[in-house]
Amino acid sequence: MKVRTNGDYLEVEGGRLYYEVAGDGHPLTLIHAGVADLRMWDDQVPELARHHRVVRYDARGFGRTRSEDASFSNRDDLQRLWDHLGLDSSHLLGLSRGASIALDVTLEMPQRVSSLVFCSSSPGGFELDVPESAATWAEMERLWEAREWPRLVELEARMWVDGPGQPEDRVAPDVRARMVGWMTENYVNGPGEGRPRPLEPPAVGRLDEVIVPTLVMWGDLDEPSVRAGSELMVRGIADARQHVFADTAHMLNLEHPTEFTTRVLDFLASVRSSQ
Repeated sequence: MKVRTNGDYLEVEGGRLYYEVAGDGHPLTLIHAGVADLRMWDDQVPELARHHRVVRYDARGFGRTRSEDASFSNRDDLQRLWDHLGLDSSHLLGLSRGASIALDVTLEMPQRVSSLVFCSSSPGGFELDVPESAATWAEMERLWEAREWPRLVELEARMWVDGPGQPEDRVAPDVRARMVGWMTENYVNGPGEGRPRPLEPPAVGRLDEVIVPTLVMWGDLDEPSVRAGSELMVRGIADARQHVFADTAHMLNLEHPTEFTTRVLDFLASVRSSQ
């Protein structure tokens, strides 16, 4: 199903955010992963927009958004976008880096968050020593500094698309191709990253402050620190719900687009019925 989407730009301090809006109903804001851009939600938006006013945007450093080399807050950027669109509150759905941002926003301005869907991530400030992953992380850092984009993208695809230690053909070829394309574009186009200001104190020690309905989802083939961070979220947030996708790595919504969308909508419907 095709859905009408309105795209535009918003000037923010030291940058220019690209965003899209579709549908009607109580707002739902989508925040993409750090290995994609807002296009990662293409499979979800048509159905979500039948029930909600869906807002998605490219965070700084990604897609069509542009940023100067300036200090900025991801929380402030989203607040500016909500103010621009006249949104008093919104459901928040984030995956990976986007989920960490969504959690920080929930902690900083809980009055504007109706519910939180936290996917494939860990709270800011969480650290887990995973010796078997150390060499991979070091190599990715080296490739980034050397600007060796093709090799870096392939290594990231093995980590975040295939799943650590999984074969390259585990996921559908089009899913892998889309991810490789998005990552390559982000690195090659150089949209500017800026210097994000982290939430202080970090979220990892503040999970008991989350008072909105929360759903935590992750894949059982994801990177160990993501799995551990997700489990910590469930333990630390009162009444948090959870779902683990079997035989799935990091990009839940790309591997299982229909099931992912259904679980999100079911959760949001339960939130609405309980209010």
